[in-house]
Amino acid sequence: MSKFARSLFSWVAIAAFVVGVQFYTSRNLVSGQSPPLMGMTAGGAPFDLNSLRGQPAALYFWASWCPVCKAMQGAVNSVASDHRVVGVAMQSGDAEEVRRYLKSSGLAVDSLPDEDGGISQAFGLRGVPTVFVLDSQGQIRFATSGYTSGPGLRLRLWLAGL
Repeated sequence: MSKFARSLFSWVAIAAFVVGVQFYTSRNLVSGQSPPLMGMTAGGAPFDLNSLRGQPAALYFWASWCPVCKAMQGAVNSVASDHRVVGVAMQSGDAEEVRRYLKSSGLAVDSLPDEDGGISQAFGLRGVPTVFVLDSQGQIRFATSGYTSGPGLRLRLWLAGL
C-alpha cells in the first residue's frame, strides 16, 4: 500500500470514528420541536425559549466543572457576537454561583441555572457541552454533544436560516 493510500485510510478511519462517537453521544437528544423552556437567567431576567423565534439561535448547555466547555467558550463568545446564543448551566449551582462563574470565566451568554439537571434531562442530555441549533420556528435543526468549533457552529446556524 502506498504512503498516500495509508494516509487516506487513516483520515477516513479517524473521520468514521469521530462521526460514530458523535452519533453515539447524540442518540438521546430531543429532535423536532424544542421542548418548552422558561425561567430566570442568572442575571435575573425572565427567559422564554419562544422569544428566540424569528431567527436561528443556539441553545448551549454547559457546566462550570466541564473542561471541554471551558475550551469552547471562546468559540461560543465569538458566535454570540453575531447570533443569539442562550446558555443552560447544567448542575453548576444556583443563580449567584452561575453569575460568578460567568463573570470570572468571561463566558458572555445569558444562561439559565439548571441546578438539578431537570432542563438538561428534558432535552435528553447525557453530558456537556451540548448545542441545539434552532431554526426561526423553534425547530431543532442540529444537535451536537461534545466539542463544537466556532466555524462548525456558525455553519449550522447559517444552514438553520435557509
